[in-house]
Amino acid sequence: MGKLFGTDGIRGICNRDHITPELGFKLGRAIVHFYKRRGNSPFVVIGRDTRASGEMLEHALLSGIISEGWNVFLAGVLPTPGVAYLTRKSGAGSGIAISASHNPHEYNGFKIFSHEGYKLSDSAESEIEGLIFSPDNTQLQEGYVEPGTVEVLDNAVEQYISFLLETITKETPFKGMKIVIDCANGATYHSAPSLFDRLGAETECLFTHPDGKNINQNCGSEHTEALRHKVLKTASNVGLAFDGDGDRLIAVDENGRTLTGDQILTICAKMLKEKNELKKDIVVSTVMSNIGFQFALNNLGIKHISAKVGDRHVMEEMKAQHAVLGGEVSGHIIFSEYHTTGDGLLSALQLLSAMQKYKSPLSKLSELMTFFPQTLINVPVQTKPDISTVPELVKVIEKIQQKLGKKGRVLVRYSGTEPVCRVMVEGEKEYQVEEYGRKIAMAVRENLSYSNSSDSSVG
Repeated sequence: MGKLFGTDGIRGICNRDHITPELGFKLGRAIVHFYKRRGNSPFVVIGRDTRASGEMLEHALLSGIISEGWNVFLAGVLPTPGVAYLTRKSGAGSGIAISASHNPHEYNGFKIFSHEGYKLSDSAESEIEGLIFSPDNTQLQEGYVEPGTVEVLDNAVEQYISFLLETITKETPFKGMKIVIDCANGATYHSAPSLFDRLGAETECLFTHPDGKNINQNCGSEHTEALRHKVLKTASNVGLAFDGDGDRLIAVDENGRTLTGDQILTICAKMLKEKNELKKDIVVSTVMSNIGFQFALNNLGIKHISAKVGDRHVMEEMKAQHAVLGGEVSGHIIFSEYHTTGDGLLSALQLLSAMQKYKSPLSKLSELMTFFPQTLINVPVQTKPDISTVPELVKVIEKIQQKLGKKGRVLVRYSGTEPVCRVMVEGEKEYQVEEYGRKIAMAVRENLSYSNSSDSSVG
């Protein structure tokens, strides 16, 4: 990773970190310069989530783009996968979603798509960073350049919904189902209710009144408490939670239990395999997937391929393996027969289709995967040296991995979006993984430079 790009685009606290109007302007110019070299169409699609800072960054970004002579199509508030879809459909030279995904409202950032709707490779990100930090960034063009134009796409949401509807064969496939939807006060606040209202289900929508500051606030894929309560109160079949920009899905079963992305992937993998639509019987996920996911796929006769963290890395591995299904435990799920990136709404349609196919409650389908006890501890750090170069820490990790054997694992990695080191331990016994997790976290604190912030952890 470079100075700006992390696991998923550029992200930080707006007006405090590097997420400023100045960066937006320079990024806009750099993207035009980057894609002009490749002969791409001279216009860019821009969409955003509901953060208060979104319009400010949108204006800065489009100013940079049109100053280079390219045109802009403004999609307004639209889920990130909708931006990717419109970019591909319209033949644009690039697409950019202004969002910080599941982070609080004070964060914001940029997710960039190629003309084909794919996220950027590491080499492309490095080249764009070079253009941004180049002393010539303020004069990428020589002489006078006729400024580009800006066009507002009034039907962007409708185009995206129409695309999603085309992935479902029946007109009202979910008739008789009772669904609660959590839109996280984010980019799906309009598109999700509109989509599911057309599919025959009885729906109740939560968190559909964004005010610029309440995005992801005690709601969405990271905070399912309210959704779980509503599912139980209304005796619904399922709850669907999206994150701020709509590229993640987390589900809640009829008993109020939250399913992870791994469990959703398992259910969808079984469905696709039995429909003879799972090419090569391969599913790709990241190193963060629960070890129980690998055992579940093995029981289904499906091969598991592991990729680096980030749905763009999952997509790259899927393309290399000619796989059609992949995703992350966080809820980024890619159905490459339909889309080029993780899409929460598309994933929801596929999960509901599986429930209909098997005529089974979600709680029963979730039993396809046995979730191994897991602890994840986030240790704040100020620097990120290669873990392998810290012998004292490596020694502790290796010792615990030996104790866990084949029925457990240790993963220690830095976050690509936050200044933390993530310590994950999985095994058969909960008390053991918690003890081992604490030991490794202590070794991280003792051997790496860290801030005075307290650790945060999730089981």
